[in-house]
Amino acid sequence: MIELLVVVSLIVILASIGLANYRNGVVRAREAVLKEDLFRMRDAIDQYYADKGVYPPTLDELVSDGYLRAIPKDPFTESTTSWQTTPAEPDPQNPTAPPGIYDVKSGSDKTALDGTKYADW
Repeated sequence: MIELLVVVSLIVILASIGLANYRNGVVRAREAVLKEDLFRMRDAIDQYYADKGVYPPTLDELVSDGYLRAIPKDPFTESTTSWQTTPAEPDPQNPTAPPGIYDVKSGSDKTALDGTKYADW
């Protein structure tokens, strides 16, 4: 009976270690997706600016002009509408023009494994 109890205890310990590693793996995968999505959207914003000389007014403009196929889902909020955008500085040559989007960040308020906020990436 004691041997059976020891074996069951070892199985429970190993299962809990495996579950913790699995959960961290899922979070690391989502973080990698977020980094890649942010890189792609920022690259599309830069390409838009290089081609047209102005920043895009919305993220949807990047899709309609063919710079992105679709706006990606934020892996932590599971939404395409939660992205936080940073407006560009006003153009000194055309101060009446809308500033456009200079940068994009995650809309999540969660903290990453390294201790930083996803919204600060």
